[in-house]
Amino acid sequence: MTTLNEFSSCVAQYDPHALPVSAAQAIVRQWATPVTAVERVPLRDALGRVLAADIVSPINVPSHDNSAMDGYAFNSAALATSESTVNLTIAGKALAGHPFQGHVDTTQCVRVMTGACMPADCDTVVPQELVERSADSTSIRFAANALRAGANRRLAGEDLARGHAALRAGRIMRASDLGLLASLGIGEVNVRRRLRVAFFSTGDELRSLGEPLDPGSVYDSNRYTLFAMLRRLNMDTLDLGVVRDEPAALEAALRSAAASADVVLTSGGVSVGEADFTKQLLQTFGDVAFWSLAMRPGRPLAFGRVWSGAHPGLGLPALFFGLPGNPVAVMVTFYQIVREALLLMSGATPQPLPVLRAASRQAIRKRAGRTEYQRGVAGQDAHGQWHVTPTGSQSSGVLSSMSEANCFIVLGHDEADIGEGEHVDIMLFDGLI
Repeated sequence: MTTLNEFSSCVAQYDPHALPVSAAQAIVRQWATPVTAVERVPLRDALGRVLAADIVSPINVPSHDNSAMDGYAFNSAALATSESTVNLTIAGKALAGHPFQGHVDTTQCVRVMTGACMPADCDTVVPQELVERSADSTSIRFAANALRAGANRRLAGEDLARGHAALRAGRIMRASDLGLLASLGIGEVNVRRRLRVAFFSTGDELRSLGEPLDPGSVYDSNRYTLFAMLRRLNMDTLDLGVVRDEPAALEAALRSAAASADVVLTSGGVSVGEADFTKQLLQTFGDVAFWSLAMRPGRPLAFGRVWSGAHPGLGLPALFFGLPGNPVAVMVTFYQIVREALLLMSGATPQPLPVLRAASRQAIRKRAGRTEYQRGVAGQDAHGQWHVTPTGSQSSGVLSSMSEANCFIVLGHDEADIGEGEHVDIMLFDGLI
């Protein structure tokens, strides 16, 4: 069995004690194996689920040539035979769902509404606002140069042709996708099963909500941010609560999590403190690729595998992410390292998070040799140019800075101090957090 450590050591820039973020992302990506189980669900239950197979259109959309305007359908040959003004006799009317069945010659037209089938022999629609009707409403006239042949006609299959892929496997279903499939008459779809993620916090100082705070204790916020971030990604979650800093309790929690989940997330317990036992335990029944990243916040982050049995390879396996204990670091490492892995394991095809360039409104101190994710407030000036201001204290324990911010200021591994007015990368929270 190839261990994560053996594989990771072949990655460029590999340093298990200070791994560059890009190298860590590459390692995690290689081990994020998609779940294989497939479920068939009603269309209404497919929102946020990952398609397990391509959806091929069984019909043309639209199913027939139709009018894109309220107006008059006619044969474009009339444009070529008219010098300046086109004169046409109204042969009838076509409404959506009520097509005109008769023949239309080049001297005639049919009154059509938007979405109505194009009458036989007609290929062009003149909008009603461009025509002049006769006093008895039996004919119309309009300027011959007012439009071109084929104008305002939607062709059958123009939106989606029969036999073509409507949606690809790996797509996370959105509201518009449900509408698209409904337009094809599809009421059920095959989706990957939801990824199961177990998580818990470690620390003797942590208290759950509703418990009294003893001197030196704090309420556990990490499980709630983890729950929210996982729920937003449509994961099945298993909250194992707060686990005390005791080797036996931690071992039991890790083995139980591995037995019941695809991924195990912990917060706290992976630094170098005297009571941080997670690292010791994983060396017994786990397999770890790296323990520390060259990033701020989030330096103490472990990634590997853990088994439900007594030794690596025994029992059921799960990917393991040991996140830092500080609240902001938990969120940063989740979005920069964990998020993509969870999507890949769900069978999704993740899209890179969008990054914008913005002018910094103040100088930012930065040490080269690590990637930093500072919290910022971004906006646009009167000319539409983006600017950003850090949210004061960038301590990884100040969770309020995440609530105040609307973006990450992403400072690359090799970047140093940023001067006021210089441009930086920003990653907007909208759609992310």
